[in-house]
Amino acid sequence: MIVLYVFLGFLVLSAFYGIGIYNRLVKLGTLVDEAWSGIDVQLKKRYNLIPNLVETVKGYASHEKETFENVTKARSQAQNATTVDEQQAAENQLNKALINLYAVAEQYPDLKANENFLNLQNELSVIEGDIEKARRYYNGTTRDYNIVIDSFPSNIIAGLTNFKKAEFFEIEMASERENPQVKF
Repeated sequence: MIVLYVFLGFLVLSAFYGIGIYNRLVKLGTLVDEAWSGIDVQLKKRYNLIPNLVETVKGYASHEKETFENVTKARSQAQNATTVDEQQAAENQLNKALINLYAVAEQYPDLKANENFLNLQNELSVIEGDIEKARRYYNGTTRDYNIVIDSFPSNIIAGLTNFKKAEFFEIEMASERENPQVKF
């Protein structure tokens, strides 16, 4: 009889432990979703700002049609991305297109001094910083979530309840990969 009570006690404790793991997975999954939502909000702010930036540059450099089309196309692809991988690829393309747009702007001193252009460039810079913060938060929650999914014994519960690992969100910036040059 004592063996039966010990066995039932073990089953009850195991059930509570499994429920605790499941609830932790749900909580971390929700945090990952919330973090992705934060990135999405910042990206939408960025997408809304880009047409104004393009129009301002167009006023000074109307013959740079291909550059403007590339920015518009990249923005559209980024807005229509549905997965983290698609979003990463689209953001990388958009960053390259924006770098080309800034290169065009460098050729026009009047544009670089234009107050509207400077304000838009500053706003975009602030939004880029906010995207970076949101991306770090998302990747941090994704890391925590993935660790729980990969760790024993929570990996058993995750497997039984179809929890899948989340993808990290990394935007490749060529400028971040370059070595800084110091000139005296």
